[in-house]
Amino acid sequence: MFIILGLISQKGEAPGLQDGRLAEPGSKPNTVCSEPGTQSERAVAPIAAKLSDVADAIEVTGGTITARSDEYLSATYMSRLFKFVDDVEVRQAGDVCHIRSGSRVGYSDRGVNRKRVETIRRAVQSNPTLQA
Repeated sequence: MFIILGLISQKGEAPGLQDGRLAEPGSKPNTVCSEPGTQSERAVAPIAAKLSDVADAIEVTGGTITARSDEYLSATYMSRLFKFVDDVEVRQAGDVCHIRSGSRVGYSDRGVNRKRVETIRRAVQSNPTLQA
């Protein structure tokens, strides 16, 4: 079952911007987002950095950039065991980057996406060349 879900997740793509914002997390607890108005249990803080610095941090932490423009990027992370694909999207908004990290399939992610956002944040903060 997990192998099949992993294969299904590999065929999807990031939701992309919706009305200039990152997509709402939805009702499943497997996505977090920093956009204003996100439900508190799915909310994370934006990252104080330039989009290019967050992109570098994503690559350093094992993500693969799949699309990029001046104000937006999407990336994927793949789990080792069952090859589940999660999407990370980032939108530049002034001096901060809003970030969304979510699983393509399943219901719970056991906090993986929240931890991923914090790992990206730490990578930006701990590398002097990756700071705004």
